[in-house]
Amino acid sequence: TGVASTFAGYILAVGENNLFLSLLLTMLTCLVLGMGIPTIPNYIITSSIAAPALLDLGVPLIVSHMFVFYFGIMADLTPPVALACFAAAPIAKEKGLKISMWAIRIAIAGFIVPFMAVYNPALMMQGGDWGATLYMLFKAGFAIGLWGAVFTGYLQRRMALWEKLLAFAAGASMILATPMSDEIGFALGTIFLVQHIWRARRAERLAAA
Repeated sequence: TGVASTFAGYILAVGENNLFLSLLLTMLTCLVLGMGIPTIPNYIITSSIAAPALLDLGVPLIVSHMFVFYFGIMADLTPPVALACFAAAPIAKEKGLKISMWAIRIAIAGFIVPFMAVYNPALMMQGGDWGATLYMLFKAGFAIGLWGAVFTGYLQRRMALWEKLLAFAAGASMILATPMSDEIGFALGTIFLVQHIWRARRAERLAAA
């Protein structure tokens, strides 16, 4: 039908001005296709359509393929279909849509990781610099942990609103690929963790007394 070449051409046209919009369009395509078909057929379709277009935009081959494969898997959590969540519903004795909404909250930071890999391929061991890869793994893990705490509202204890805002800002700073953003993110994240752990232990001591 020519849909593949038309879609790839559209991604290329958008990417000439904004790579992020091309990635966003590819992500939405993977999520929509993943709602109706299993992960592997989803990957086969999207890798043949979108991955070559991303490659032409300068995204490394392995990163472009992992980008579409990753979001094909994440489609199992995305409402309204959320196949994995509805499969778990009878086991949990809960509504599939409710499980899906909680799964999205817990995994929300996971939707950002593929974008980080595109803008810094060292996250997927591309570039041959193991130091950069280890640094990116640590940074991504730290940011995911912070955002996971923000959207669940709990770490060692229930988080106050200002703690959520602080942790969210720290995670966002580490995700942004701008000068000094990593340093700001690590500083804010460290402040959040230190004060949160101190407050949680202080509350435990007061409760025990």
